[in-house]
Amino acid sequence: MRMLHLGLRVTELERSLAFYTALGYAELGRVPDTPFGSLTMLALPDDPYVSLELVHDPTRPVTSTDAVNHLVVQTDDLDATIADLAARGVPAEPPAEPGPGLRTSWVTDPDGYRIELVQWPAGHPAGLTAADMRGP
Repeated sequence: MRMLHLGLRVTELERSLAFYTALGYAELGRVPDTPFGSLTMLALPDDPYVSLELVHDPTRPVTSTDAVNHLVVQTDDLDATIADLAARGVPAEPPAEPGPGLRTSWVTDPDGYRIELVQWPAGHPAGLTAADMRGP
């Protein structure tokens, strides 16, 4: 098994689509009429698979983002990503280094969902692994 994607409810589709495309996502397709609303499928560069689905129903705006703590997007060059986002009008928090060589920053989408940007240290696997977990 593997996780395929996350369906994220959004209040204004075009506003959210503009934000996520500025973040680097590309729209792969739409499913207009579902019991959830319209679905807009997004993927990150160099990823052939949908990883984020924007779920929009104008009768069901986002009233709370409490159920989603945050999303995480990996970048190879955090400084370049932050500069690119700033040029696109998306402010990012200053970078932090929570661990040796691990760099992070945060952005917030139009509905208030928090997205953590992560740059792994050189030689780190492409994702979080059991080796990254700290013992008691």
